[in-house]
Amino acid sequence: MNQHPDTPDNSRLNGLDHLRALAITYVFLFHYSTHFPHPKWLERVGEFGWTGVDLFFVLSGYLVGGQLLRMQALGGRIASGEFYIKRFFRIIPAYLLVVWIYFLIPAFREHEGIAPLWKFLTFTQNFGLNLAAGRAFSHAWSLCVEEHFYLVLPLLIGLLAVRGSARKAIWIGASVLIGGLILRAYSWLEFFYPQGNIVAWWEWVYYPTYNRLDGLLFGVCAAAVQYFMPPMWQQLTSRWKLIALVGVALLYCSYVLSADQYSFVASVFSFPLIAAAYGCLLLAAVSPSSILHRVRLATTSFIATASYAIYLTHKGVIHISQDLSASFGLAPDSGITFILVTVICLAVAWLLHVAIERPFLQLRGTVLSQLHATQEPGPMSMDGEEDASLRP
Repeated sequence: MNQHPDTPDNSRLNGLDHLRALAITYVFLFHYSTHFPHPKWLERVGEFGWTGVDLFFVLSGYLVGGQLLRMQALGGRIASGEFYIKRFFRIIPAYLLVVWIYFLIPAFREHEGIAPLWKFLTFTQNFGLNLAAGRAFSHAWSLCVEEHFYLVLPLLIGLLAVRGSARKAIWIGASVLIGGLILRAYSWLEFFYPQGNIVAWWEWVYYPTYNRLDGLLFGVCAAAVQYFMPPMWQQLTSRWKLIALVGVALLYCSYVLSADQYSFVASVFSFPLIAAAYGCLLLAAVSPSSILHRVRLATTSFIATASYAIYLTHKGVIHISQDLSASFGLAPDSGITFILVTVICLAVAWLLHVAIERPFLQLRGTVLSQLHATQEPGPMSMDGEEDASLRP
């Protein structure tokens, strides 16, 4: 591989804050319009919002996977232990608190049924997720996908560094992409088509990790191009307007293709098409000359910083807030209720961020500092690589 030690890190990119804010806003609007009473106009605005998770996957693959790839590009071995420590302190504390709330305070649940506790604790909730029996906190499925991916990724990159090549990396990426197509086709034909049951489609086609790696793959591939093929990266990002236009066109094609989301063609091909679309928008967003990169907005920075907390809590908070608004005589499907509930969701998410996420990130810094102080020179540290999920 053409390693480029001088490749700059990708910290504090305004464009990624804009995309992260878009992703969580899209997910929020989709869940609001499909799970709860809502203003009629919200259905059209939020109908494609389920793809916000795919945008999160692309961002996560680029940023978190990019931490590992940058270590290789700089000539060091991957500090996998440090990587797992960083992911633990970033993801687990807030997640466990919300799981605790869901199981100890049933009134918080947006739906009565919920998957067994052990599935949440082992990040296996996305396998066999039957919405008819366990719909509460179902959106935690995407965390399962990411945790499975990042459990394997450091080992895979380390193996490629020792015995790999650019050709092998390309073959692995192509295998993951093609394998996803085959597995989704098999899942649709074997489990969904014979029954025609929409619940089966979500369980067997949409949620399993092996069917949803497209976005993460495109994100990691973007990071690989940045750190190992800098001339190509510069050519792509310098044409950010064209790349953004291609991304929007692909996203529109995805929207048209997904008009019948449960069809065979949409089930098999829409996910990589959506991932490619958001991958193009990612390239445009990180281009130094793009307006997304140059313009910093306090609103998107705030939403991006709180995005993980919003994702964890929004369904339960919407449920509680709508019940509360109804007690004051506000119609649950009114525009006023929607605005009020949105403000409450942001406030609760920010409280979770300040009370839980920040202290544990500070603790993480202390743990890593002590770890570095006791270690002999070895694998290159990831210091200087800001956590992907907390870029301001």
